[in-house]
Amino acid sequence: MRPAELTKFLAVVAVIVLVCGYYITPLAMSVKQGLDLQGGTHVVLEAVDTPEAKVDEDAVRRVLKVIEKRINELGLTEPIIQRQGERRIIIELPGVKDPEKAIEMIGKTALLEFQDEKGVTHLTGKDLKDARAQIDQAKQNLVSLEFSDQGGKVFGELTSKNVGKHIAILLDKQVLTNPVVNEPILGGKAVITGNKTIEEAERLAILLRSGSLPVKVEVLETRTVGPTLGDDSKEKSKLAFTVGILLITVFMLAFYRLSGLVANVSLLLYVVMLLVCLRMLNATLTLPGIAGIILSMGMAVDANVLIFERFKEEHRAGKTLRASMDAGFSRAFVTIFDSNVTTLFASVILFFFGSGPIKGFAVTLSLGIVLSMFTAITVTKILLKMLMNASLFKSGKAYGA
Repeated sequence: MRPAELTKFLAVVAVIVLVCGYYITPLAMSVKQGLDLQGGTHVVLEAVDTPEAKVDEDAVRRVLKVIEKRINELGLTEPIIQRQGERRIIIELPGVKDPEKAIEMIGKTALLEFQDEKGVTHLTGKDLKDARAQIDQAKQNLVSLEFSDQGGKVFGELTSKNVGKHIAILLDKQVLTNPVVNEPILGGKAVITGNKTIEEAERLAILLRSGSLPVKVEVLETRTVGPTLGDDSKEKSKLAFTVGILLITVFMLAFYRLSGLVANVSLLLYVVMLLVCLRMLNATLTLPGIAGIILSMGMAVDANVLIFERFKEEHRAGKTLRASMDAGFSRAFVTIFDSNVTTLFASVILFFFGSGPIKGFAVTLSLGIVLSMFTAITVTKILLKMLMNASLFKSGKAYGA
């Protein structure tokens, strides 16, 4: 035994274990959680034809953009917005406390119009540059409008020609306010009054800033996942993950002794690296995503098992321990590479052709495959070489032979 080399090995293992142990929980908590883990609302919308506007490919694409902008303006956490078929849109809103108001805003057409007393529309929401909720000196909740350059000119001409007359401001054909013009308004700005609360004014401002939907949409399905159900799913996932880790750890130690210890350290590093990648990619973790992590862990262990079994075969054939290890890694690499690459191809196909949860599964599985190959082939090999340098591999018992 070489004490200096053994100390180096133990120091490296200790650093890996301590760093991983310290960061694994904060990293796991920092990864965004999907609807099935924290609760929220699932909504299915469908674009429908009306006499005013027919549904086509361009209209559905614009609907998606407007809805995404509205949801971002609402500040909802980790929404998932995806198209299904020709006309349907699926929206998942994790952690939404008031789903009814959110759904009302998301699906509202929000067509803003400025009409004279004859009912002629002179301006629409397309002419707006900005809209903000405010409270004036009289404590009124209002929405301050700012027009584009062209819109400001049209609004100035409209107010100049209608002094002493009403100009109605309508949203989806319903009158919001119908003030009398006392004098021309030439600054390109206007206000909408009549909001009961500042929250109502803020919701209206968000609708106006995000623009109107080009076609009408209807709510086909609304499904709410309660926080209790989400927490239950989360706890079951934690239990499955913990049990899986413990069983793998015990199995590797029982069958492969010191080699199994090395594999367990590599697996711990693999888990932390995977969490770091998910955090950097700003990925949203769902139950299928957790399934992908657990499956990739199994593949990481499988790679180590292949290497160690090759290691045994080479040593039984009469080679030295170091030569057996080198041969075990080189010969197992082809099998590991083939199996991982084919699985990686499958996960890429799932990502491009699957829906939201399936994509989450594909992302975690793909990352897991790449990282498991790195830890199994690189990290495990380095640690095993350090053990051999410490002269701990003196017989086959050290690796479970």
